[in-house]
Parts: sequence; C-alpha cells; structure tokens
Amino acid sequence: MLITPTDLLPLLDDPRTVLLDVRWRLDVPDGRPAYRAAHLPGAVYVDLDHELAGEPGGTRGRHPLPAPAALQAAARRWGVRQDSVVVAYDDLGGMSAARAWWLLRDAGLRDVRVLDGGLGAWLREGLPVEEGDAAPEPGDVRLEPGHLPVLDADAAAGFRGTLLDARAGERYRGEVEPVDPRAGHIPGAVSAPTAGNLDAEGRFLTPEALRERFAALGIDLARPVAAYCGSGVTASHEVLALAVAGIDAALYPGSWSAWSNDPDRPVATGATP
Repeated sequence: MLITPTDLLPLLDDPRTVLLDVRWRLDVPDGRPAYRAAHLPGAVYVDLDHELAGEPGGTRGRHPLPAPAALQAAARRWGVRQDSVVVAYDDLGGMSAARAWWLLRDAGLRDVRVLDGGLGAWLREGLPVEEGDAAPEPGDVRLEPGHLPVLDADAAAGFRGTLLDARAGERYRGEVEPVDPRAGHIPGAVSAPTAGNLDAEGRFLTPEALRERFAALGIDLARPVAAYCGSGVTASHEVLALAVAGIDAALYPGSWSAWSNDPDRPVATGATP
C-alpha cells in the first residue's frame, strides 16, 4: 500500500508504472501550477475536484464519489492499464493521494500504492523532477467500483462499531466549522485526526505504532470500523492508515459535508462521542 522513494526509483523504468500527482488542499485546490513547476518524472496531474469526485451539492457532499464511467475515462487518460503499477503522491502527507488509492482499489485495480512522505520525501533523497505537463499513452483499464466497503448516511447513523472522525479536533468538537453548514460531529463518532497517522516528516507511522494508536482510540477488532471526514478525502487517508495497521475499514464518502446538509441528522458537540 505504501512505497518509499528509493523503492519507487527503479520502477520508473518499468512501462507498467503510472505516477499520479494528486496535489490538492482545501485552501489551494488547484495543484497544477505546483505540478508544472516540478513533478516526479512522467507523473500525470490528477484533478481531485473534477476527476476523483462527482458533482457536489447538498446531501451528496462536497466530494461525492465519481461516476464509474467518468473515473474509468480519467484513469485511461492517466495511462492506466490493467497490469499497471499505480503510485499516487502529493505534498500533504498522502492526505489527497489516498483518495486516488481508495478509488482505484475500490474499482478493482490490484497494485495501487501511495508514495510514503510524498514529494517532500522524494526531494529529500535528491531524486530527479521534471517541469511541464506529461502526456502518457492512453490506457485501456476497465474499472468496476464496489470492491471496498462504504457507508451511506443511514448506515453511519446506525453503525455498530467504531466510527472514526478524521477531521481536526476543533472541528470534531464543534468549536469551528470553516466549510460546512453546521459544526460538530456524528453522534457516537470518535475523534481520530489524520495528522496522528504521520510522523514529523509526513510519513506514515509504522504498522505497530498505528495499531497502538487505533487501540488507544478504543477500536475493538471484533467489531467493524469506519471513517469519515469533511468530504470523504482525508477519510480515505484514515482508511489507508488502518489498512497499513492491518485493520479493514469502511468509508463514508459523503462525510460531514453530506451529514451536516441534512437538517434531520442530529449533531453532537464537545470532546466525547
């Protein structure tokens, strides 16, 4: 699921390797200028808002899952084939790259990884970068979403397991809400900010450290686990961290952006579930 820069470097000569630059953040959603200034050799830019999400709005949330045909068309534009080794990266500790990882794994692609530490780790190793836009040969991949577990709002409301809220603690507690209509969290959810999955250099903690983290949050492996965030992007990172720890988890794609837009859904505030 993860790959280091030194392990990725020799794969650049393999024609099966497809690199996805998924630079995006809430305050700078368009990562193209940064991509064109410097990206991994051969990497293609992926537009998270338009290629890794469907049309936003209301109870669909800010980043609903893309239509299967649209995702397949985008993946073919990126050059993805059935036997591709896909590596996604960003400059945000994998927070946006994990969305590509989740979507492609859910769509049945077998070998999809996230570059651990992202662009920063690559640059710290002194490895090469390119400028401009990549123009890969179109791929022919066939994607069929539905391979990973998901929740809708009703399933999240009645979830009988541990539901993790991957947003920052102040948003979980309802102290601030910079984007969505209401502040707070889904009743019963446990605060588990994604930043806690990473070390000081933006790399994932070891599987052992992640297991300790999630155990401290009260995860009972005999019961199901699921994650949500603001709009389903960083929750993919939480699902990835759980997978690194050996824990299968479902994703609530609509997340808080969908939940908070439904006036009939209850909201909890404060530091406890």
